[in-house]
Amino acid sequence: MRDPRVNELARLLVTHSMKVKPGENVLIDLFGEKEELARALIAEVYRAGGFPFYQVNRDALLRAQLLETTEEHMELLARFDYERMKAMDCYVAIRGRENINELADVPSDRMKIYAERYNHRVHEERVNNTRWVVLRYPNPSMAQLAGTSTEGFEDFFFNVCNVDYGRMGKGMKPLVERMEKTDRVHIKGPGTDLTFSIKGLPAIPCAGENNIPDGEVFTAPVRDSVNGVLTYNTATVYQGTKFDHIRLEFKDGKIVKATSNETEKLNKILDTDEGARYIGEFSLGLNPHIQHPMLDTLFDEKINGSFHFTPGKAYEECNNGNKSAIHWDIVNIQRSDYGGGEIYFDGELIRKDGLFVVPDLEPLNPENL
Repeated sequence: MRDPRVNELARLLVTHSMKVKPGENVLIDLFGEKEELARALIAEVYRAGGFPFYQVNRDALLRAQLLETTEEHMELLARFDYERMKAMDCYVAIRGRENINELADVPSDRMKIYAERYNHRVHEERVNNTRWVVLRYPNPSMAQLAGTSTEGFEDFFFNVCNVDYGRMGKGMKPLVERMEKTDRVHIKGPGTDLTFSIKGLPAIPCAGENNIPDGEVFTAPVRDSVNGVLTYNTATVYQGTKFDHIRLEFKDGKIVKATSNETEKLNKILDTDEGARYIGEFSLGLNPHIQHPMLDTLFDEKINGSFHFTPGKAYEECNNGNKSAIHWDIVNIQRSDYGGGEIYFDGELIRKDGLFVVPDLEPLNPENL
């Protein structure tokens, strides 16, 4: 018998996130081997009057494919898959990867081909053609990253995914209003003293529509306005490699110096194209149940008391003009247990040590969500 929490999550994805209507086509894109949620989604899509489509992906096969790929090969594959994506009204990606480092030994030039010729076209341009949502699904590998038992991680997973997104969305409105009135942002913390402008750019609330789990409000810096230094205090996995102790120096928007435990690989990624050394997103994490990083972006970028500052492509909803094949969400946690930190909007302190300190934003503190 299927876990009732799986059915609840499938219903949330179909009715709240994608809002599937009768007659619509829905692509269910499964990464991994656990099929419970995919089966539940197929049933829920039919219940909503839609037509489910599915595909199953394996990272070990993707690795084998990428090791010898060419630009022509990826362009051909992208052409086929993009045409199918255009025929879809909705898209849901279930990512339950068994080994986050499966692509670590794929040469960087092959990863660049994949990012530019395939992933950018099929998985990023899909935003313009479908209502989409992306989520992880619990497995032993994810439990190991989180430092818990498999059963314990499953309980955590359903808690963070099935939060009251209606309450969260209501609490986000004052933050959206403040961000859209703000010009200068100043972020301070251990190893960090960063300034930039967000003037004239929209703030986008995320309360369960495109990501599950969810809980962030994002905007983007004015492209050339970023100056100072930012030291991230969480690890991140990108293109199969784990990076830690990332430190970025900015001058007039551009990353002019970048170091980490993998400095050479870090700079190769940032040299993918011109836009990779500029920032495409600034976001505040708000999910009350996510406390610590687990090397999984969809969870880590929602950590309460965190922000992420993203080298690479800006989203269409908040476009600062930065274009890139890269979009790398790297997280800094400002709670006191991670060293603290402060965020100022136009000189006013709005968050200290991960907690909002102005009355209209206090409903977004964890105890109120």
